[in-house]
Amino acid sequence: MRLPTTAHTSRPWRIHEIAGDFRVEDVWVLPTPGGPDDFPHLVRQIANGARDGATTSSPSPVYRLLFAVRWKLGRLLGWDKAGSGIGTRVPTLRDRLPADLREGPRGPDARSGPFTSLYQLHDEWAAETANRTVHAVMHIGWVPDEAGGYRGQMAVLVKPNGLLGTAYMAAIKPFRYVAVYPALLRAMGRTWQASAGERSAG
Repeated sequence: MRLPTTAHTSRPWRIHEIAGDFRVEDVWVLPTPGGPDDFPHLVRQIANGARDGATTSSPSPVYRLLFAVRWKLGRLLGWDKAGSGIGTRVPTLRDRLPADLREGPRGPDARSGPFTSLYQLHDEWAAETANRTVHAVMHIGWVPDEAGGYRGQMAVLVKPNGLLGTAYMAAIKPFRYVAVYPALLRAMGRTWQASAGERSAG
């Protein structure tokens, strides 16, 4: 389920100190109900499966097709070429971290995807990526739910790269809402349910 922007901005996340010049593009409820100590499991799940935006080894065919097209276009148009990412086109947001976050746990990088971890706290994890179109942050939070437990919440923060980035974000918006996010959340929920025994044992 998509949430209003205020579901992210109203919470005292540390990312607000770091990415104040980014806009909140999307906020979503994650189908990952759990207890107060389950957040590290969610971070590992996302980091272990975050390739091409996926969080599972078996996303839907439509999902795979959309991302295959995206990476093909990226190769053809040079969106993802060397020199367009973190540390080249844009500095890493780790340079903005206050001392306590910089010296604390960094969190896992995506195992084989584009996101590099910025920091991890007991209820918050942030990772960044960049190419010629955009500098983006994936922010995962662990928030109380209405049933007395907890659930994940994902926010996507973006800083488009000029007119190209603005046009790109506008062009992909319908695909994100119709195909990408629904498939992503379903796959994430299946993986989370499948790992319930592991969380209980831990």
